[in-house]
Amino acid sequence: MPTMADVARSAGVSVATVSHVLNGTRPVLPHTRQAVLDAVEELGYTPNSLARSLVTSRTRSIGLAVSAISNPYFTEILQGVEASALDHGYSLLIADPHDDPEHERKVVQLLHERRVDGMIVAPSADPRGLLAYLDRHAVPAVFLDRVVDTRTDAGPRFDQVCAENAGPTARLVTHLVGLGHRRIALVAGRPGLSTTDERITGYRHGLASAGLPFDERLLVHGDSESAGAEQATAALLALAAPPTAMVTANNAMTIGALRALNRRGLSVPGDIALCCFDDFAWADLFAPRLTAIAQPSREIGALAVQVLLDRIAEADRPARTVRLPCRFVHRTSCGCPDAPTQPDQTALPDHPGLPEKGTVS
Repeated sequence: MPTMADVARSAGVSVATVSHVLNGTRPVLPHTRQAVLDAVEELGYTPNSLARSLVTSRTRSIGLAVSAISNPYFTEILQGVEASALDHGYSLLIADPHDDPEHERKVVQLLHERRVDGMIVAPSADPRGLLAYLDRHAVPAVFLDRVVDTRTDAGPRFDQVCAENAGPTARLVTHLVGLGHRRIALVAGRPGLSTTDERITGYRHGLASAGLPFDERLLVHGDSESAGAEQATAALLALAAPPTAMVTANNAMTIGALRALNRRGLSVPGDIALCCFDDFAWADLFAPRLTAIAQPSREIGALAVQVLLDRIAEADRPARTVRLPCRFVHRTSCGCPDAPTQPDQTALPDHPGLPEKGTVS
């Protein structure tokens, strides 16, 4: 079996240079790096990961803790994380915290005990146990999708990567207003999640910008799940003055809302217009086709890996929050005439409490 010394002789470099190329521990000139990689391929050299981890105290593995991995949104994030991790020579350990704070802390502890070099976590609605564990053990971590207030007097403690929420939600509301709707409902997600709070803020901002009053009866919670959204939609339809249009705040709740409308024999958009946050693979196959906000899911996952690797390489660097812009995908469930799907990049800016789109703070 070829050794690192064999690779060094074949490439005409030192063993230390081979180590730097394979471990990414120091910049190497491009032609030298390529010579090492060519020698590795020619000789069929396979690094001894166990021996390397004993020397470097690194396992070149990343822990990923996200709930509802079966959700298409998180599936795409997972694909982005996995591809980026592989490109950087890292393996991935995956766990589902089930959006339960206690289980979340246990999952993070389990990943930590597996000696991952860092973690990417989509935090629950009550991440206090998570924060305490990560702080106590100084675990390099990036929060994904859902932001958490981790500021101290010295500034934010953790890096975070997510999509815009408020501005894109407001965009859906103002689009429906432009079609003549005045009673627009929101089926919001699980209380306590930052995505829920920010999309509610966007909903209210969209109403206010159109000069429409906020009616608390038109804001219901579907708990980010299909069954919860079905019940919440049924409650909206039972109002004395039901909405003429709805915004659903994630893809699972869109399915639940459509199921409730179908049970009532109501058509979309004939009886009620519908727009949703989260585009997904089969949204264009529904009849009508779903007008939606598309999140940059894979980009969020890939960027989370890069931000985490930056944190691992430089533990004392200032923490940052990165927000990526979404796309408005205009189809027909809103009541507009059928036309080829055209992504629309325009969106209202996020509310003042959030960084502007694509910014780092």
